[in-house]
Amino acid sequence: MTNFIPIFPLELVVYPGEELNLHIFEPRYKQLILETRNNKKPFGIPSVIGGQVSETGTLIELVEIKELYKNGEMDIRTKGVKVFRILELVKSVPDKLYGGAIVNYLEDFDNGNKTLMKKVVAGIRELHSILKVNKEFKKTDEALGSYDVAHHAGLSLIEEYDLLQLEQELQRQEYLRQHLLKVLPVVTEMETLIGRIQLNGHFKNLTGFDF
Repeated sequence: MTNFIPIFPLELVVYPGEELNLHIFEPRYKQLILETRNNKKPFGIPSVIGGQVSETGTLIELVEIKELYKNGEMDIRTKGVKVFRILELVKSVPDKLYGGAIVNYLEDFDNGNKTLMKKVVAGIRELHSILKVNKEFKKTDEALGSYDVAHHAGLSLIEEYDLLQLEQELQRQEYLRQHLLKVLPVVTEMETLIGRIQLNGHFKNLTGFDF
């Protein structure tokens, strides 16, 4: 199925189910949000990477306009719905300040593996512990999926976008697992290095080597 949606390109990745708060100040997007509210229709956030609008993004529903300021700026609460792929960009829409796109929607295969997901969550908690980050998820560990934890695994923007394009939960879990296997040893070594640097100049209580 294809359809036209207004789009709000941003230099970030939004995942289905994710809650995103935004401050809207550009005239074109103030118009987009007000029309989204009045028409009760969603809009799309495609990721901007390297100064270009990428072909994959997330359909977004407006939860509420939290604050509407006198100058027309607003604070809004939104939520990701599902992933789309752009078939054609529509840069100019009659009587609109914003652009849009003709899109179709990716199928999401919910075929995750609970054991694999537990390993991913454990790896993320280990990463947070090393970095001294205190992060509590809104769901229980058993209910967490790849989209719930992806922003907290230390992925780059491009890596987050790569994960967005994967249609199977099992693929996304494995992607996160492979990332953590790569990054955890590096972060651990960095922590050891920082410890060595901090010890430099201190009195050391060391046992001599018996040769």
